[in-house]
Amino acid sequence: MILQAKKKMAISVLWAVLILCSTPVLLAEDERCLPFVSPAQVGMKAEVLAKIPVRLQEFVEAREIAGAVTLVARNGSIVHWEAVGWADIEKQIPMRKDTLFQIASMTKPITATALMVLVDRGKVALDDPVSRYLPEFKEITVKGQRLTRPLTIKHLLTHTSGLTGSQRTEATLQATVEAIVKGNLAFQPGERWNYSPGLSVCGRIIEVVSGMPYEQFLEKEIFQPLEMVDTTFVPNEHQRERLAKAYQRTADGQLLPGGGASWLIEDAGVRAPNPSGGLFSTAGDLVRFYQMILNGGELCGRRILSPEAVRLMTTVQTDDLQTGFTPGNGGGLGWCIVRQPQGVTEMLSPGTFGHGGAFGTQGWIDPQRQMIFILLVQRTNFPNADASAIREAFQRLAVEALEL
Repeated sequence: MILQAKKKMAISVLWAVLILCSTPVLLAEDERCLPFVSPAQVGMKAEVLAKIPVRLQEFVEAREIAGAVTLVARNGSIVHWEAVGWADIEKQIPMRKDTLFQIASMTKPITATALMVLVDRGKVALDDPVSRYLPEFKEITVKGQRLTRPLTIKHLLTHTSGLTGSQRTEATLQATVEAIVKGNLAFQPGERWNYSPGLSVCGRIIEVVSGMPYEQFLEKEIFQPLEMVDTTFVPNEHQRERLAKAYQRTADGQLLPGGGASWLIEDAGVRAPNPSGGLFSTAGDLVRFYQMILNGGELCGRRILSPEAVRLMTTVQTDDLQTGFTPGNGGGLGWCIVRQPQGVTEMLSPGTFGHGGAFGTQGWIDPQRQMIFILLVQRTNFPNADASAIREAFQRLAVEALEL
């Protein structure tokens, strides 16, 4: 009997180990940092946060989106993390907390962070001319006219470079830069704001200065230290099984696969990793990155950036220029800064910073309230993804959950 009991116990333990090994680990629930706590522990109301999945389900039923993952963190702890709807409507695969998303331009702050690692190490300076690292830029002009000021790395990071053209990469980042530079500049550097492939050029500078491929630098300096295990430019077979399908909404209110920027997934592993918009990630990975930034460059005892580098990235560097895709914003280094909250941002504090993506994904950090807001959806044809009613509803409920 005793032997039989021991045998049963051994089998139970074996099954437990197998289950743990086969189940994706949601690392953001790591008790060492970023624990999952009750809302009351960080001054928030559970009953209000509980309204978030209910409201998001309404958008699913209205066929605005197929599904969504939402996450709210405050004071270094996760208080809300839910999934609603479908990752794949046709296959009836439900959305899960560990579903992977194409985060598109939410890649830009991560690329900017990688470049700022080199700034911290004295390898690069923000006021350096781009031509110091990329000779292709030595002869660049503004519609045939000579530059009145140097084109600098800071201009690339703030979308004030004057560069225009596609943010899609070529076979290599070197070839991508060669294609970009052929277009010359639309205006003098620093003269105005225009969304550009400047972060793609930053990716090539990272390669030149570090001596390693851009994607390997990110893996070594950001993803591995932060344990961002599902953040990648090329999802593996297991990750592709957890990938949310992108949908477009038709005029008659249906959701059909594809459309819009669907080439992003087609480029994965075929073209060069895209520093402007090529990453795939999860809510659990992104909250680790954002909490590192909110902490001033450190998470779990692992420092990625200096506090000064984080300050420069997340404060307005574009003077009074109108920036972004919603009113009241300024430009940081790779980040959008909410200077004057209004409309879709009116519930956020001045100084909130973040970035959206072409598929409606959003990641924002409110340093005054020590809050992180992550919204992950996959729709290709929002009229303006940064101004979506889904983003506004999610953020509003998260803020309303705060205890007065």
